[in-house]
Amino acid sequence: MRSLSGKDFLLCLEKTGNEHDADELASNISFEILSSLGKGTVPKSFDAWVRTIAKNQYARWAKSRYYSPLSDALDITEYETLADKMPSPEENAILSEELSLVRRELAFIRSDYRNILIAHYFEEKSVSMIANEFQIPLGTVKTKLIHSRKQLKEGMNMARTFGKRSYKPEQISFVMSGKTGQQGQPWSIITHLLYKNIFLETYENPLTAEELSLEFGIALPYMEDELAFLVREQLLRKDGNRYQTDFPIISKEEQHREFETNKKIQKPLTDKICELIDTYMREDGAKVDVSHIGYENAKWALICRVFDCLKWDTVGDDRDYNYPNRPDGGAWTLKGYEDIDWQKPYFVGQHGYISHDEAEVKMDIDFSQFKFRYQNIQAKTPLHLNWKEVYTLWLACTGHMEACDKNYLEKLIEYGYLKKDGSPNLVIFDKNAEKPGNEALTQKLISLRKEILCLFKKVPKIERGYIVEQALADGWLVYDENTISSIGAYIYI
Repeated sequence: MRSLSGKDFLLCLEKTGNEHDADELASNISFEILSSLGKGTVPKSFDAWVRTIAKNQYARWAKSRYYSPLSDALDITEYETLADKMPSPEENAILSEELSLVRRELAFIRSDYRNILIAHYFEEKSVSMIANEFQIPLGTVKTKLIHSRKQLKEGMNMARTFGKRSYKPEQISFVMSGKTGQQGQPWSIITHLLYKNIFLETYENPLTAEELSLEFGIALPYMEDELAFLVREQLLRKDGNRYQTDFPIISKEEQHREFETNKKIQKPLTDKICELIDTYMREDGAKVDVSHIGYENAKWALICRVFDCLKWDTVGDDRDYNYPNRPDGGAWTLKGYEDIDWQKPYFVGQHGYISHDEAEVKMDIDFSQFKFRYQNIQAKTPLHLNWKEVYTLWLACTGHMEACDKNYLEKLIEYGYLKKDGSPNLVIFDKNAEKPGNEALTQKLISLRKEILCLFKKVPKIERGYIVEQALADGWLVYDENTISSIGAYIYI
C-alpha cells in the first residue's frame, strides 16, 4: 500500500533501522493521508500537512514499538520531499484509487480485527482506550493491529476475484414437513435468493464468513450478520468459524439418476394403481364416500392416497413426525432440491392441520390434503387449516351441523371444503365400513396389490408426481373448469 517515493522510504528506513519496520511506517503514513482525504480533509498547505502526518505517525510508531518516550523526534525538514509540490491531477487520481482499495479491503477484514483498525486509525483512539473499550488485553490489541495492517496491505496489492455466485446466482426449491413458526419460518426466509445460494455453497462444504464474502462479493460485516441470522433460525450450523447448511440438498446429478429410474416404471405403476381404484369403486366402494363431489374430482385424492399406502407397505413410512422444535413455535424439517435443466413431474405435497396451542386439540382428526403444483392448484386452498377449522369440518361431515361455529363454517365454505349449503366437498373415508363381501373382488384386489408392491420394490424412491403426471397424460385424471378447488382433500370419520 506504500505510496511514498523511494527517497522517502529510505528516510523511513534510516529512522527505523530495518526494511520491515520502514515499510510499516511508510504504510502508516500513506494510510493516514488517504483516510484523512477520504473523510473530506482539505489541507490549506499540502506540504505542511503531510509533514505533520509523517511526524505524528513516526512518534506513534516509535512509542508503540519501544514503549519509551520518543527521544529522537522526527526532523520535519527531513520530510520536505514527501510533498515538495502540490499533488497533480494524476496524483490525486492515484490517491482516490488507493482510497477505494482501502475501503474495499476493510470490507473483507474479519470484524474483530476491522473494529480495532477503524478505532485506531479512523477514530484516533489509543491502544489503551481500545483495550478498555473492547475488554481485551493491551498486547492483543497491538497484535491485531499489526495483523490487520498486514492483511490490509496484502489485500490492496492483490486483484480480488469474486466467486461465480456473485454474478451468477443459482436457484433451489424446498419441501418442508411440519408446522411453520409464527413468523412464517422457514418459508419467510428460504425464498430469498441470497439465502438459497448460501445454502447451496455451504452444503457439505463448510466455509468461513470471509470465504463466503468473496464468493458472493458482499462486504464481510453484512455477510456476518446474515450468517448469524441463519444460524439462529437453525438453517445453518456453525462449527468453529465455519458455516454449513443444516438440512439435506439433493443435487442435480442425484435427481437425474432418480428421474431416469422412475420414468421406466411410471407407466406400468400408474396403470395398476388406476385399475385397482376403478375396480374397487365400481364393484364396492363401501369405505369411500364421493357422492358430494363426484368420482372425477375424488380421483385426485384417491390416486395419491392409494399410492402412499401401498408404497409404505413396500418400503415403510420413512416420514419422521417427531419434528424438531424451531424458533417462534415452529416444528419442521426441510429438504432442498438444486434446480434442474429438465422437466420433472410437478411436485405433489401433503398438508394437514396445525395448531400453535396443542392444548386446544381435543381429539385426533385424520384430515389431509394433497397439494398439487400442477396448474398451481395448491394456491386455491390455504396452506394449512387450524384445528378448530378441521374440527368444524369433521362435525359437518358427521352430520352435526348444529354444533358448528358459524365463523368457521363460513371459512370452510370460502376455502371450498364445504359447499354453500354446508355439505362436504371432499373425499370421506369411513373407518367403520365393512370389507368387501365379494370373494372374487377381494382376490382381484389382492392380485393387483401384489403387482403394485413388486413395482414399488424396483423404484422405492418414486414420488407421487410421476403417477399424477401419467394419469393426466392417459386421461384418467382430468383438470378443467369443472374441477373443484378442494381436490386432493380427504377426511376419515
